[in-house]
Amino acid sequence: MVIAGTRESAEKYIPEAIKNGAKAVLTGRPLTGLEVPQCIVADVRKAYAILCMELADRPSRQLEAVGITGTNGKTTVSWLVRSILQSAGHKTGLSGTVEYHDGNKSRPSSLTTPDALELSQLLSAMVKNEVTHAVMEVSSHALDQSRLAGTQLTVAAVTNVTQDHFDYHQNLKNYAACKARIIQHLKPEGTLVLNFDDPVCRSMIDGKQSAQKLLTYGLESEADLQATGIQESAAGTEFEIVFGSDTVSVSTTLIGRHNVSNCLAATAVCLGLGLSLQEIVTGIQALENVPGRMEQVNCGQSCSVLIDYAHTDDALRHAILSARQVCNRRLFCVFGAGGDRDSSKRGLLGIAGSEADRVIITSDNPRSEDPFQIMKAIAAGCQSQGVTPELIEDRKAAIEYALSEAGAGDLVLIAGKGHECEQILRDRRVPFRDRLVVEQYFAEQKISDSQKVSA
Repeated sequence: MVIAGTRESAEKYIPEAIKNGAKAVLTGRPLTGLEVPQCIVADVRKAYAILCMELADRPSRQLEAVGITGTNGKTTVSWLVRSILQSAGHKTGLSGTVEYHDGNKSRPSSLTTPDALELSQLLSAMVKNEVTHAVMEVSSHALDQSRLAGTQLTVAAVTNVTQDHFDYHQNLKNYAACKARIIQHLKPEGTLVLNFDDPVCRSMIDGKQSAQKLLTYGLESEADLQATGIQESAAGTEFEIVFGSDTVSVSTTLIGRHNVSNCLAATAVCLGLGLSLQEIVTGIQALENVPGRMEQVNCGQSCSVLIDYAHTDDALRHAILSARQVCNRRLFCVFGAGGDRDSSKRGLLGIAGSEADRVIITSDNPRSEDPFQIMKAIAAGCQSQGVTPELIEDRKAAIEYALSEAGAGDLVLIAGKGHECEQILRDRRVPFRDRLVVEQYFAEQKISDSQKVSA
């Protein structure tokens, strides 16, 4: 398979592949000097993905497959949908940012949406394990690279489209067009779910086939599914889902208004799968938390701590707004931005982060870039809003500093890495987990306090 890489040509590896036993070459253009047959196609990635699915006996056709895309909310919506399906008695598999689960066992994920071969193997394992429903997070990279070719979806959902991955897609127009490609994988009789609060999502209606059903949701718009009576607290969120003439009450441990929107998205997806509103409410309430998504860390401390994956300005803004609703005093925000990624969003992150009372900028996954240069770009966004942030390059030190400064009633929001268990520093991956840093800090504080009492 001669698949073009982002850094080098795959063609130079053809002789080695033939030496290792390849009997033919699948290529996008005629190649000279080859003695093996060539199969020339317009899109090698698409052909590769279709071949993978065919060799796996078309697993998505033996499952009720759900695809969820969007800049923010994919993971939470996916976990909600899985919880709802499992509560209703359906054996469910998952492919997403946090984990891959084949119905019997899970493993940490390497990509939000795996390579076509790994995806076909995962779906095939689900079929073998008698899974009935597969819930998949679908990234824009996966859609652009045709990783889902040969996969059919019963329900496709788009949560929102805001700036991200412009290092890859260049601009919002390309990015949005890429997200809309998920509709191409929807079965002719399938259901499309769109967030009607998002103007980009609304524009995707034209891509739907006439026989395909549409379900919309929104907090601010005239959508099929709406929410009323939203009550936010540190213990979670209460609200009512309104669908036509039906109204049901929901109580969830998920924090934040944006998670009400995520609950509506999951509700729409599961309605598209034929579940009842009562089954859906039961499943929403069964989900205790999503790793690294407005995740509370409670070690008996006087301040509150939330860990969130927010790494776009829109996600960070919503995380801060949600944290503000459950914060009694000062709101601290510790965050950074990834290196070797969309640099244009760094200032925007700074603008969003400046909504906190204390802004502490630190490293995220700097990769090959200088962490301090990334931090300075974020700081410029804060300064444009008249806010002077504090810069602490070492992420562990930054988190510990925020915790040491926070008092009773304060809230510390640690954003950017969420569930991640490592930090990428140039060519090294070192173990690092925000939650573990917090737990260790407060454990050491307890030891220190007990020693003072003993003395």
